[in-house]
Amino acid sequence: MTTTADAPAAEAAAAVQACGATVWLTGLPSAGKTTIATALAERLRAEGHRVEILDGDEIREFLSRGLGFTREDRDTNIQRIGFVAELLASNGVKVLAPVIAPYANSRAAVAARHAAKHTNYLEVHVATPVEVCSVRDVKGLYAKQAAGEISGLTGVDDPYEAPASPDLRIEAHTQTVAESAAALHALLTERGLA
Repeated sequence: MTTTADAPAAEAAAAVQACGATVWLTGLPSAGKTTIATALAERLRAEGHRVEILDGDEIREFLSRGLGFTREDRDTNIQRIGFVAELLASNGVKVLAPVIAPYANSRAAVAARHAAKHTNYLEVHVATPVEVCSVRDVKGLYAKQAAGEISGLTGVDDPYEAPASPDLRIEAHTQTVAESAAALHALLTERGLA
């Protein structure tokens, strides 16, 4: 039972839970973006937040099917994800977008869309070095690139423009998933979003 003294605290907690935001996790393939997003989503849901993960691979399959990996197609894909993220976030959802988004100008356009709509937006760089990512090779992309089966792999034979000043830089290769997710949760708390 909530007492009168508890009412302001309960109202404050409800306001934080209802406050939407987009958290864009950018980084190389196999950097750990989706793993960190999944761990954070579980914690946020347990705290009563509405959370959606906009996974880059799923978006490519269902929303951006037919797009290739040219710079123009990659930009189109990022802008689509950014539109959906802002729409959800503006309606009180915590949106976690573990998406490579290799080009700084594409990410800047997504941030600008959020700013124009007064929607919270955080950019997080999962800064795992390519040497570590290629060993992890979760999807076998680095092996395929090395074998000449694919080209245009971000960070290998296609550029990745790391964020110059993200809201948070996570060196996921030097800490556990739980530690990475906790660092991101701490940022959300600091910004009044968790």
